[in-house]
Amino acid sequence: MRKINLRDANQHFSQLVREVQETGEPVSVYRRGEPAVEIHPAVKKSAMRILTPEQEAALNSMLETARKFGRKSVGRKMTRDEMHER
Repeated sequence: MRKINLRDANQHFSQLVREVQETGEPVSVYRRGEPAVEIHPAVKKSAMRILTPEQEAALNSMLETARKFGRKSVGRKMTRDEMHER
């Protein structure tokens, strides 16, 4: 990880942000010789964690149940067992 002092980071902030964005390498900013903050590239949606097939199936099952029985269960809470049966 690249290290830079606060004064240089302040004077070249736009350039620093551009470099982090392009290279993906985070930068550590130091104040008085101590680490103050780190600048990391933003996570793109395509780089976000993807659900496993089991997680995807569980999510779809839950959404399907909510669509089917959502209005019928208004006014009372379902038990954990009732939710798993559906």
